Amino acid sequence: MTTISTPSTPSTSSVTTLGAQLAASPAVDAAIDQIVREGAAHSARITDIRPPQAELKESYDQYMKRAADVRGRALLYPYIGSGIGNGALVELMDGSVKWDLISGIGVHFFGHSDPDLLRAGLRGAMSDTLQHGNLQTNFEAIAFSEAIVKLASRKSRLKFCYCSTSGAMANENALKVCYQKHAPASRVLAFKDCFMGRSVTMSQIGDAAANRVGIPLTTLVDYMPFYDEAAARRMSAGDVSGSTRFIDMAVSHLRQYAERYPKQHACFIFELVQGEGGFNTAPREFFLELFKVCRDAKIAIWDDEIQSFGRTTEMFAYEALDLGDWVDVFCVGKMTQVCATLFTEEYSPGPGLLSGTFTSTTPAFAMGSRVLQRLADPNAGYYGQNGRFARHHAAFVRGIRDIAARHPEWFPAGRDYPDIVGGSGGMMKFTPFGGKKDAITKLCKHLFDAGVIAFYCGHGPYHVRMLPPLAVLNESDWPRIMACMEKGLASCVAAGV
Repeated sequence: MTTISTPSTPSTSSVTTLGAQLAASPAVDAAIDQIVREGAAHSARITDIRPPQAELKESYDQYMKRAADVRGRALLYPYIGSGIGNGALVELMDGSVKWDLISGIGVHFFGHSDPDLLRAGLRGAMSDTLQHGNLQTNFEAIAFSEAIVKLASRKSRLKFCYCSTSGAMANENALKVCYQKHAPASRVLAFKDCFMGRSVTMSQIGDAAANRVGIPLTTLVDYMPFYDEAAARRMSAGDVSGSTRFIDMAVSHLRQYAERYPKQHACFIFELVQGEGGFNTAPREFFLELFKVCRDAKIAIWDDEIQSFGRTTEMFAYEALDLGDWVDVFCVGKMTQVCATLFTEEYSPGPGLLSGTFTSTTPAFAMGSRVLQRLADPNAGYYGQNGRFARHHAAFVRGIRDIAARHPEWFPAGRDYPDIVGGSGGMMKFTPFGGKKDAITKLCKHLFDAGVIAFYCGHGPYHVRMLPPLAVLNESDWPRIMACMEKGLASCVAAGV
């Protein structure tokens, strides 16, 4: 088991700091224990979904109006949490309880009101300051950085870590590292349908025109085709598989870019499992052949696992695909609570390139370190082809196929997607109604009303996307979840999609 040090362990020396004495205080332990017990007692009362309470409707409508007034537009979903839940179940301020299967777009991987993370957060809140930064930091930030590097370096050359406040900022830092290493190269390679974040630069790299309306296009981006299983099947000819032909086509495409713009590409950004783009996966050979071209052309290989980290059959997607030795720069976030950019020794930047007033908060670092500890615990049985996450995915696939068998008209075959259900591990998707955008977005609202919080992804076809809190979800929960899903689908059909 990978061990992770924490700053709360008292020094063995006879001389300790006042901070260490506070961390070891029995009074603090007792107070935290009492808060955790109280939280657990309230959490335990949530056992299943329930509809909104009529007595709370008026006040909930007022909260929704206040949110719209201060934001300038209404919330996409009528979701305002009450502050408590139980694992994958969450209570809203209207008294309703729903299955949270999107978990803050993948942030709350250990669900709601987890006692262990509550304890870690409370300990973090005991610190003298909330924020850590580049100039001044407490040890929690160092402990988190050591932990993620130790795990990442098991099967890669990644050696250093710089923390940041968001996934977009982690990606900005990664891009700066690549630019500096390969200066004066100014072009970026990215996949079709990729998503990189909402900053000015990341909105330009992300392949969604709607996310950069009105933004001047100052970043030079060349787009590559991501692996397309449906297209690969259509490309089969004779003894040559469609997969091989597709990979050869992609390699040829990349070589053309490298030859057209020699030494002008600083990096190629890879999502080994695409997130917003549609939970798209690819065989190892697809990435490997592209990596070889990048190496020959001296183009940095940048692996963005902000959404996929921790959810596949291994902790890192590059571990699952045995590609870690190729990665130069790496980004992580979401379930880690703290976002970070990791890089190899060759890509360690010069002084002044990476900085920031904030890197994250003490509770976030404490909770992030605890998340890493739990993910790395072999006794949890999360990873592997027969691990807990793989079994959850299999249960999800069975549930969707059962619904489709009862209602085949809801799942018409689509030329542009190979199957009605897919994804990888805790990245789950299904494709009803032919993947039409309006139908999928309406379905998400009907699922919400039926007790399931999900979202969508893709760019035509569109899919219903789920990032469930698999670490706290029981395999026996899937029949109840699927009953809600079927109800939401039926409601959507009745409304006339």
